[in-house]
Amino acid sequence: MNSLLESFGKPDHDRWMGAALAEAEFAAEKDEVPIGCVIVHNGLVIGRGHNLTESLQDPTAHAEMIAITAAAEALGSRRLLDCTLYVTLEPCAMCAGAIVWRGFLILSMERPTPKRSV
Repeated sequence: MNSLLESFGKPDHDRWMGAALAEAEFAAEKDEVPIGCVIVHNGLVIGRGHNLTESLQDPTAHAEMIAITAAAEALGSRRLLDCTLYVTLEPCAMCAGAIVWRGFLILSMERPTPKRSV
């Protein structure tokens, strides 16, 4: 195997990243920051989300947090072992922390976040 993607199957990677990009489109249609996320377990999407921070006026309503909550509910567990998270942009510190604590098998990003100025 030449790459990590080959071990997981490139066609599946493209399929799940496409689903995350579709979630980002839903966010854009709502005038939200266009970030989308899906969580896959055993070949099925068990959690999906897109940014809703403006709609809900909730600073924690990021795509990843919404998808993680849905996936945990679907599995009936706070641990998301053997799951893969696909997100359209590099996670912020809050989401990255949640991703680490949930124990994902792999995190796949469409593109990294540009540097932020303080």
